[in-house]
Amino acid sequence: MIRETSAKDAAELAWFKSSHSSGPDGDSCVEIATTPKTIHVRDSKHIENGPRLGFTPSAWAGFIPHASK
Repeated sequence: MIRETSAKDAAELAWFKSSHSSGPDGDSCVEIATTPKTIHVRDSKHIENGPRLGFTPSAWAGFIPHASK
């Protein structure tokens, strides 16, 4: 992880979530936004004031193979 992103940074990002998202209200998921140097992550239930994390592409790539296990 590299840092927590600021609200200003996050407002300019194009967020998306998995097509496999599920939940009674349809927003029970993690959302991602990418830039060349950072993968931004947030909880879709708390998009306005919730925490946002930033990962380097190499750190994110290290996580992805383990996510489907």
